[in-house]
Amino acid sequence: MEQFADDAVIRRVAAEGVLIAAAGRAVLLQIAHPMVAAGVARHSNFQRRLLPRLRGTLWYMVGTVYGDSRERQDVADMVNAVHRRIVGPGYSANDPDLQVWVGATLYESTVVLYERIMGPLPDEQRGQLLREYGVLATTLGCPADRWPTDVETFRAYWDGMIATLEVSDEARDLARDVLYPAHSPMALRPLAALHRLVTVGLLPPRIRAGFGMPWPPARRRAFDMGFALLRHTYPYVPGPVRHAGVTLYLRDLRRRRVAEAAQLTSK
Repeated sequence: MEQFADDAVIRRVAAEGVLIAAAGRAVLLQIAHPMVAAGVARHSNFQRRLLPRLRGTLWYMVGTVYGDSRERQDVADMVNAVHRRIVGPGYSANDPDLQVWVGATLYESTVVLYERIMGPLPDEQRGQLLREYGVLATTLGCPADRWPTDVETFRAYWDGMIATLEVSDEARDLARDVLYPAHSPMALRPLAALHRLVTVGLLPPRIRAGFGMPWPPARRRAFDMGFALLRHTYPYVPGPVRHAGVTLYLRDLRRRRVAEAAQLTSK
């Protein structure tokens, strides 16, 4: 697998540590698709494995975007091994339609949060970012011709999905585990209310309503004030600090590879 060029838009955009705040939104949008919700509900334990699941997703994204060709293949193999087990009545993690939807939630959530804080991307860069995000789907086996090739095509696809998705009871149960994780580390629990505010506030209104999530004026004002503060402060934080998350996750991924190689050698 070829590496992204150093000047790839995805390498610049995805490096922003603040984008971790979009993870909850992306997950809720993914499970808003009934078939994704069915697969997650029957093959994952969100209550106990929410953080390990997030860690695996971050490994995949960081490895794919910033890793070398071997690291990209390793993280793809890791995710594909999990996906092969997620098969059931009417759903499969290797269904190209679901792969496109999951990839689309990652791209669109990235753009929504990035532009709220860093300002609009030029049209050319947004189109390049879309094509580069397609690698996250095609690396897992999604046919390349299924990924939208331009922003207008993507927007038509996205708007159509948001207008027609019907949030299932399974998805609403899973959403409670995402927003109110029962087994999160004590150190992270003070951040839970902030996580809920950002996640719920970033959802498209129709999907938010489908999950039955209230959005009263006081909460909306707090959301708007928080993002106003971020827009005026975050871009001025030194780059190495803003990008520390990617640095740490790539280091974590490489430590994991070294440990696994050592285990194989010792057998």
